[in-house]
Amino acid sequence: MLINSIQSKQSHVGESGRRRNVGQSPVDGVADLSWAILPESPVGPLRLIGTRTCLHRLEFSSRNGVAAFPALPIDCIHCESDFDEPLRQLGEFFSGQLRHFTVSLAPLGTVFQQKVWQQLQQVPWGTTASYGEIAAAIGQPTASRAVGLANSRNPLPILIPCHRIIGRQRSLTGYNGGLERKRILLQLEGFGSG
Repeated sequence: MLINSIQSKQSHVGESGRRRNVGQSPVDGVADLSWAILPESPVGPLRLIGTRTCLHRLEFSSRNGVAAFPALPIDCIHCESDFDEPLRQLGEFFSGQLRHFTVSLAPLGTVFQQKVWQQLQQVPWGTTASYGEIAAAIGQPTASRAVGLANSRNPLPILIPCHRIIGRQRSLTGYNGGLERKRILLQLEGFGSG
């Protein structure tokens, strides 16, 4: 059961002239959405989606170095000022000055996904954990594959640090933003530099 189950099945013709289903966005049904882009970061352009009070998504650009992102809900507006604090904190994280984010997060997902994402936030900067360790920490020690799936659906990568989760043999494993981005994020935290 999704915590946010409100979905619209309307269609809309966007600026490109392509028809898209509005109900396919993971943030549909959330009121007063806005977005902003961090045009440059070590992992490429990033787009933040949220409200004045919390973040719902952080998206990687689908093309290296170019801001290319999925379509947004019709009523989601561009408003950089709504994201002053998250953008500041991301800048400080990438420059090595910030180790823990304090912005308000509201990821949308199942109850199980929420448990996993909350536990991911307990993995400190500069450390890693395995999928099995996260499964054990949430009281479901045999659910490491389900933890991996929840990890891959994390709507707030970097802010909810799923890049810190590695394989049982301490190897880099899949990352929704791609293994190269995972490597970069771990190197920012001191891994692979020695």
